[in-house]
Amino acid sequence: MSVYHDEIEIEDFEYDEEEEMYYYPCPCGDRFEISKEELMAGEETATCPSCSLIVKIMSLCFTVIGYMFSWCLIVKERYYLLPSVPTRGHGLVLLVFWTLAFATQNLVFINFKHANWWFNLSTNKDKIEMGLFIGRYITTFLIFVIGLKAPGILYPTNDAYQNLGSNNPENVSTWSDSLRKMRTLFPFLWPKKDVFLQFRVIFCFVLLLGGRIINVYVPVYNKKIVDSLSEPNPSFRWDWILLYVGMKFLQGGGTGSMGVLNNLRSFLWIRIQQYTTREIELELFAHLHNLSLRWHLNRKTGEVLRIMDRGTDSITNLLNYILFSITPTIVDILIAVVFFVTVFNIWFGLIVFATMTLYIVATITVTEWRTKFQRRMNLADNAQKARSVDSLLNFETVKYYGAEKYEVECYREAILNYQKEEWNSSVTLNILNTVQNIIVCVGLLAGSLLCAWMVYAQKGLTVGDYVLFSSYLIQLYVPLNWFGTFYRAIQKNFVDMENMFDLLKEEQEILDPPGAPNLNIVRGSVDFSNVTFGYTPERFVLKNVSFTVPAGKTVALVGPSGAGKSTIIRLLFRFYDVDSGAIMIDGQNIKTVTQQSLRKSIGVVPQDTVLFNNTIKYNIQYGRVDAPEADVLTASRSADIHEKILSFPDKYETQVGERGLRLSGGEKQRVAIARTILKSPFIVLLDEATSALDTQTERNIQTALQKVCTNRTTIIVAHRLSTIIHADEILVLKDGVIAERGRHDQLLLSQGLYYDMWNQQLQSFESQDNTTEDQVQANGELRQNNEIPRNHYHH
Repeated sequence: MSVYHDEIEIEDFEYDEEEEMYYYPCPCGDRFEISKEELMAGEETATCPSCSLIVKIMSLCFTVIGYMFSWCLIVKERYYLLPSVPTRGHGLVLLVFWTLAFATQNLVFINFKHANWWFNLSTNKDKIEMGLFIGRYITTFLIFVIGLKAPGILYPTNDAYQNLGSNNPENVSTWSDSLRKMRTLFPFLWPKKDVFLQFRVIFCFVLLLGGRIINVYVPVYNKKIVDSLSEPNPSFRWDWILLYVGMKFLQGGGTGSMGVLNNLRSFLWIRIQQYTTREIELELFAHLHNLSLRWHLNRKTGEVLRIMDRGTDSITNLLNYILFSITPTIVDILIAVVFFVTVFNIWFGLIVFATMTLYIVATITVTEWRTKFQRRMNLADNAQKARSVDSLLNFETVKYYGAEKYEVECYREAILNYQKEEWNSSVTLNILNTVQNIIVCVGLLAGSLLCAWMVYAQKGLTVGDYVLFSSYLIQLYVPLNWFGTFYRAIQKNFVDMENMFDLLKEEQEILDPPGAPNLNIVRGSVDFSNVTFGYTPERFVLKNVSFTVPAGKTVALVGPSGAGKSTIIRLLFRFYDVDSGAIMIDGQNIKTVTQQSLRKSIGVVPQDTVLFNNTIKYNIQYGRVDAPEADVLTASRSADIHEKILSFPDKYETQVGERGLRLSGGEKQRVAIARTILKSPFIVLLDEATSALDTQTERNIQTALQKVCTNRTTIIVAHRLSTIIHADEILVLKDGVIAERGRHDQLLLSQGLYYDMWNQQLQSFESQDNTTEDQVQANGELRQNNEIPRNHYHH
């Protein structure tokens, strides 16, 4: 590329008589010579070959360095998150560099009208240079445009940035789908069934509108008072002062937070806010209880509770911020722009509008950028809380393995991870505050200087107008200065609310058919017909299982772990739907009746009884919440726990503790039995109800279990075979199929899988050292099982 010196005119050349050449001392240090014929050829300018060569070399070097620098920035983006606004696209550093590169290409057009510019295309050299320039210009333009829409970091290697893909929800703007979120909230905001609350909503918005009008008249009356005092003949307008102070009393000092109108509005809004929070919490709580067992088994309790708390709080804050902070501020800005354009001139309106627009755009842009840091901080907070809850709920296991230091260290790592994300969020917040402060101060300076000059130059404005402008602008900037805080709070609350909406969007796996009838049990027979089921499509737990439990009879399920015994219990409760086949109760398919009626007809005594952190009475009465106290006492006596409860200081009001940990294993089982007796179901399920108890405690509970099963259809999942030897039928499950079936003595005679399990348990008793009296008795039961009455479980 050649560089032409437009300043070298003909008269700038000097003539060397000895060499008969014209010469020009070029600033590059070279003596630029030209013949008289060349000078007189009509060219208005000439080119210094040395300058042209130097510039070409420098241009080549800068081009190579530029492309290498650009490539290095792209590589760096694979490993580090360069500042990026917006979150989609390349980093800000790379975009600025490409912008400058494209801008320098456009500087070539400065010489557009020069005689020696390439557009003349007078020589082949011009044509070649023109072609190269066009190619470079197009390339730079494409780099610039494509860079704005680039996917950003392609191969993140740092764990902290694993979820920064452009399609990841973490990078989606919190305002995305915001209208749908707000539409979800508005039904809770408007109390359809309460006319009094509806009146409160309307009156609150009337007070809000009145505040906007007062915000205009406060500075206007301040101007009138100043003008009345600054005139050559000042006047004392006490009526204006009373109006001004009265409106300031209603307004609240211009901040909109302490005035009578806002205090009254806040007072009236409390009931509406409580209504909204109550309805949303009930909706979410009911939805969580309607979700499937599969979802609840995979959830983290601490994290879900944290999401619920933050979600409901965020909804309350969102309504307050949007309705009573952001919207009034924007309305005040629009009113101010119109006021200054009509009362002052268009320049004042332009200053206000430009300042407010820049402030809002900068706030939104930078806040959108820092949204991902807020999301990461929330995720780290959830992980920290979940870690602490999980550790404390399993404190016994921690004690068993002496892992206190390990748990503390894991919790320390969770805290450090949260604090790292918190630091990132705080740094970006400081950046945002600085940008906002600069914009506000520049706007205030420009408007104040213009107004002061017009007052000084007597351009139609008075001292009162300057006071009006400054007081109105300050009045406007005070709530606007909180706009960033409100917007960031809205961002945070939208992020918090996203997780709650994710919970609300969780689909119910098990649904009642439309118009499903209640289960009508007459006798209580249960029939599994060719049932196939798997928790995942790849692996079936039950394969074509069929069996029948006649009404009032007892069927026991035994087999190795993972054979599908407990799965049958869950399917009967319809926690899951079968993949094929059918489960019938008295000839009614359980998929065609309501889940509520099905589960009311079935009682269960599980292996691991978990009690609510409440009183003993509450836990027993949970079997039938409307049961009178007399029925609770009767059920406790039948479960053989009444006398034990009376021995406690608080008797039936004794608190059982977290998950019932204040009670022993046998006491918890008896409470569960009493609860099932109180429920009085047609069908009873015993899911290894005594496997976690010692032999003596198990023997003591057998009588209580016997009362539960009396005259009821019973299905027993058993680990200790001595507890089910008198079942009407025993089903031996293995690998999801019924390997054997029959009575106890029949299965022993067949010497199959059940026979091996029986002998294995018998040998385990005999091989134990220091055998206790209870174990000897249990061993006797195993050896003399045929002498035990057949009605051990069933009458």
